[in-house]
Amino acid sequence: MVPMTSTRKYDIILLGASGFTGGLTAHYLTTHAPAEAKIALAGRSRSKLNSVAATLTRAVDIVEVDVNDDASVQTMAAATRVVITTVGPYILYGESVVKACAEAGTDYVDLTGEPEFVDTMYLKYHEVAVRSGARVIHACGFDSIPHDLGAQFTVDQLPEDVPISVRGYVSMNGTFSGGTAASALEAMSRMGSAKKAHGLRMAAETPLVGRKVRVKVGRPGKSDDTNRWALPMPTVDPQVVADSARRSLRYGPDFSYGHFLDSKNFLGTVSMLAGLGVIASLARVSPVRRWMSNRVPPGTGPSEQKRAASSFKVRFYGEGGGTSVVTEVAGGDPGYGETAKMLSESALCLAFDSLPVTSGQQTTASAMGAALRRRLQAQGITFEVLTKSL
Repeated sequence: MVPMTSTRKYDIILLGASGFTGGLTAHYLTTHAPAEAKIALAGRSRSKLNSVAATLTRAVDIVEVDVNDDASVQTMAAATRVVITTVGPYILYGESVVKACAEAGTDYVDLTGEPEFVDTMYLKYHEVAVRSGARVIHACGFDSIPHDLGAQFTVDQLPEDVPISVRGYVSMNGTFSGGTAASALEAMSRMGSAKKAHGLRMAAETPLVGRKVRVKVGRPGKSDDTNRWALPMPTVDPQVVADSARRSLRYGPDFSYGHFLDSKNFLGTVSMLAGLGVIASLARVSPVRRWMSNRVPPGTGPSEQKRAASSFKVRFYGEGGGTSVVTEVAGGDPGYGETAKMLSESALCLAFDSLPVTSGQQTTASAMGAALRRRLQAQGITFEVLTKSL
């Protein structure tokens, strides 16, 4: 642990603590933070935040913040070393927080799985954060920590300075909250603008010299790796893994990554593919999108019993320099219990661990890497090498 030399009032402020995922994060954070850590809960409603605070095992301050009020967001960012935000959809409610943190030199973590938001924030605030020293890190939950740190862990098992190929296969069970549903539907309704934002970001980034980093989309079908059905996942995860690879020579001169949902049978794969297509089409119609979102109202989520019965596993197949390796990242409830853990440990890692000097928009692998992996392993998320052959 590094000394707390900052003169700021707080070490970590959690914005959105009165929401479903925010409440879980508040409980985890206050249970696992060092006793000397200074923590506050933030949001629009003091009464709701007081209700959350009353259930915690330690005292926290309450800070009233409205993401639509720039002044209150700026005051919050200037008062703390790290901001956690669970307020989404981020494309609608997240920019003011990123902007304030980037300008104030405050580290930032969120739970977004929205590619358009990640790219747009890079275009607007990466350089601002570089100048201030802020580390802006998106996707610090199930999107995308198991995949980002899992791919990095897999690469670490392979030789250096050789072309490397990694493929991740995700299997999980669990339910989702109203906030997750709202974010997913909003992202599905904006696929065109998301594609445009990604193109602009790729054009703005400094080109790699002498290296290649690629995302292999693939097609639905039987996997040669798993001998099971695989469905390419159009999520933010491969984008995050590729971003980590661009930032590190350790991923080799030619790195490729494929990201798939692991499925037991053909019919299940086809049904899921058809269902996603229908939902994505309907999500573009505003009244229908609102109706679908209201089926699982924001602020609601699965019961403790359902979360306890949920789990995830991501298996990675990697090759490079004549070596093949199979690794696995596994844990409990992916959407909520483990996501609250991942988000909190990311903030604690930034606040208290000795890390490489980075700034600007980073990834969990590029900013925290092994330090965050050790934290998660200590809390029950496993990173294992299953097989390795030379």
